[in-house]
Amino acid sequence: MAGAGGWAAASATSGSYTGRGSSTPAVGGRTEDTPRYTLGLLQTPHSSESSGGASRGGARPGGSSGEGLAARRAAGNSAVKPSVSERGESYFGDKSSCVENANTLDLTSSSSVRGLNSTCIGRTPLSSGRSGCRSHTPLMGYSVTSSSAVSAHTVASVIVAVVEGRGLARGEVGIASIDLKNPEMILSQFADNATYAKVITKLKILTPLEIIMSNTACDAGNTTNLFSLITEHFKNVTFTTVQRKYFNETKGLEYIEQLCASEFSTILMEVQSKYYCLAAAAALLKYVEFIQNAVYAPKSLKVRFQGSEKTAMIDSSSAQNLELVINNRDSRNGHTLLGVLNYTKTPGGSRRLRSNILEPLVDAETINTRLDCVQELLQDEELFFGLQGVISKFLDTEQLLSVLVQIPKQDTAALRSCNTQLLKAYYNSLEDARFGIILEKITSVINDDTRYTKGCLNMRTQKCYAVKPNINEFLDIARRTYTEIVDDIAGMITQLAEKYNLPMKTSFSSARGFFIQMNADCSTLPNGQLPSEFTKITKMKNTYSFTSADLIKMNERCQESLREIYHMTYLIVCKLLNEIYEHIHCLYKLSDIVSMLDMLLSFAHACTLSDYVRPEFTDTLAIKQGWHPILEKIAMEKPVSNNTYLTEGNNFVMITGPNMSGKSTYLKQIALCQIMAQIGSYVPAEYCSFRIAEQIFTRIGMDDDIETNASTFMKEMKEITYIIQNANDKSLIIIDELGRGTSAEEGIGICYAACEYLLNLKAFTLFATHFLELCHIDALYPNVENYHFEVQHVRSSAGNKEKIAYTYTLSKGYTEEKNYGIKAAEVSSLPSSIILDAKEITSHIAKQILHRQKSTPEMMKQRAAYQLAMRLVQTARNSRLDPDSLRVYLKALKKKYEASCPTPRENDEQQ
Repeated sequence: MAGAGGWAAASATSGSYTGRGSSTPAVGGRTEDTPRYTLGLLQTPHSSESSGGASRGGARPGGSSGEGLAARRAAGNSAVKPSVSERGESYFGDKSSCVENANTLDLTSSSSVRGLNSTCIGRTPLSSGRSGCRSHTPLMGYSVTSSSAVSAHTVASVIVAVVEGRGLARGEVGIASIDLKNPEMILSQFADNATYAKVITKLKILTPLEIIMSNTACDAGNTTNLFSLITEHFKNVTFTTVQRKYFNETKGLEYIEQLCASEFSTILMEVQSKYYCLAAAAALLKYVEFIQNAVYAPKSLKVRFQGSEKTAMIDSSSAQNLELVINNRDSRNGHTLLGVLNYTKTPGGSRRLRSNILEPLVDAETINTRLDCVQELLQDEELFFGLQGVISKFLDTEQLLSVLVQIPKQDTAALRSCNTQLLKAYYNSLEDARFGIILEKITSVINDDTRYTKGCLNMRTQKCYAVKPNINEFLDIARRTYTEIVDDIAGMITQLAEKYNLPMKTSFSSARGFFIQMNADCSTLPNGQLPSEFTKITKMKNTYSFTSADLIKMNERCQESLREIYHMTYLIVCKLLNEIYEHIHCLYKLSDIVSMLDMLLSFAHACTLSDYVRPEFTDTLAIKQGWHPILEKIAMEKPVSNNTYLTEGNNFVMITGPNMSGKSTYLKQIALCQIMAQIGSYVPAEYCSFRIAEQIFTRIGMDDDIETNASTFMKEMKEITYIIQNANDKSLIIIDELGRGTSAEEGIGICYAACEYLLNLKAFTLFATHFLELCHIDALYPNVENYHFEVQHVRSSAGNKEKIAYTYTLSKGYTEEKNYGIKAAEVSSLPSSIILDAKEITSHIAKQILHRQKSTPEMMKQRAAYQLAMRLVQTARNSRLDPDSLRVYLKALKKKYEASCPTPRENDEQQ
């Protein structure tokens, strides 16, 4: 319910209830310590100050001035953490689960750059021996105002613990992460190599606010490679080290047994032997307990294991090359694959889409299930718009899990008539009776019209009157008192306006409380000044803001009244939460459903804006008239389309063509289409078939690669080394302009050797190059195909000079533009004698190379037989032709084979 959820989330941001415990005096001066839940966390109480008041006349008043809630929350989070003795025992009833010794946890931050507010903390009970500043991780890094709800996910809020095995187990890495906005812990464990590419990629996807590692990883003079690489890749992330003993797998398993919600308890069987991710979980939960001054309530946490074998591997360099989620020229620019596909309505849907783009699926059945849903959404207009309308009403369900947002009963009707099995399963899940129980309990306590509202005054009013009347007699009395004070303030300001005959009005800000505002020219004031009883006068243009001693006193009374209201309201809501906690687990399922439906709707929406088609999954990469999706978004029109065809028998494509002819764009297009297919999206093409890629590697030539320098060459070598070390038969490999950072001879040698290595794999490889000598490798390897981008030569009408017109069209064979460097020189002011010499030398060298690489008739016959065999295998595996059509196709293959084999006369001529 948006009302209840809205109030509870908002109250969680006020200084009275968030980040610190409270021993707030209730009516009658009674002090009461109560447990406090925030996003599944149980906070231990201690003293705090409450934040300021709200305005209300007899009915709920209007007004929306002053600071936003996020700013007030940030101020409330800057408290110094209490000592262990102040905090009391752990929620688990076991003192050992708290930090026993103030000096046992080493919290040394190597960086304090934050995406969120930072605060300087002196010597906290758990800090290291040195004094100074360390960054404070705030409870929630987002504003709960409705205007910012959709963009909230862009703020980092994930804390990650990373640990690596030692000795023979080095390279085995465990990761545990938890989002401070969302009560879900994700565990991962996998073996990585010396480049730690999997770890870096996983962390890039998580976008951490803070990374925790063992202090042994960065011992002086003995820093591990993993620590060095992580700090190198995440320069703007805070690093904190804790003592190795807190990475305890036994304790980690105990934590999961205690905290994991019953519906996700199968995780115990999955991770009980994965010692490193359990150890990371133990350190992470201990650290969250410290920084949040809170522990998670029992059986409230969603815990899941996320290995690396169920998704495709895209290293961070490839993600950057392809501009999957960040534009390389402007990080704020939406010209990325995420920008092309992101029409989500909720932050949860956007987060899921981003994660899927960076880690596409590798299970064809799961992908096809998604595609079935997208297809039904496209075919059923009523279903599409009905679901879109429902989804757009959701706030960030993941962030509001613990304050019990629920889906309105009538809105499940949008899925009632669906046919796809996945959508039917979602409909059945949303019919869960627990939603009704939660709704009934909330509506019995919380006002139906409680909502997120803009402006801190309106939000305070919502919080003040969130609980229904007649629930608590003392609360009703306190609210009447508050209303009388606000009425008195308004009446006093009206009297002052009449007394001085000035156009005064009542205004409010979170910093000043109620104050007086007036629009007037200073010439209209007696002696050009306000009366002496007014203080704290500020002026901006013709607007005066000021207060008085009486108004300050009334603001203090208003604050006292609000503290009582907030405290009693808080106790009522805590009681409500305790009553419905046993039903909360259905909301985890709701969160998954909402984000998945949102992503699928986004895919369908993208299809309505362009002519995308549903991909098929076979053992072939075949794209008919495909185009670049990001280029289409930039140009606002359909780019030039091209065909692509790779099979097990023709798995290596060599691409040539002049600079700017479209090679790099085409290569990126293939990778983007592959990723789109594997996340369940339709693809920009007339027809497409894909082989599932387990890894996607790209080495794309950037503009600065044109410069020949040592750093560029070393970057090239690192990238190609990584590809060679990690590629397998199920990889998609895209390499553009390798070897341009060194001499032509060395470049050709490196490229030739790399090609021969990759040719031994069954990976699909597209290799673009300016070294035309590489094109003749097809004489030795029949699985190599040559393609080139066509250009046209156009003579200018003004003279005899010739210029190149780019067609951006891919054709079979290697380029005939063999000397486009010389042609570029011809249009320059270089002397003609030098150009003629260059042509003659180039022609002589080319003849020598061609003579050495000339195909023999026997080689041509073997290649033709190889191509025929591969086509027959493909036909046997994938053909859907009827018998007559199949007979015609096979006859065509026979003719093609005969045409490819040299005749005896041709043999004699070649010999």
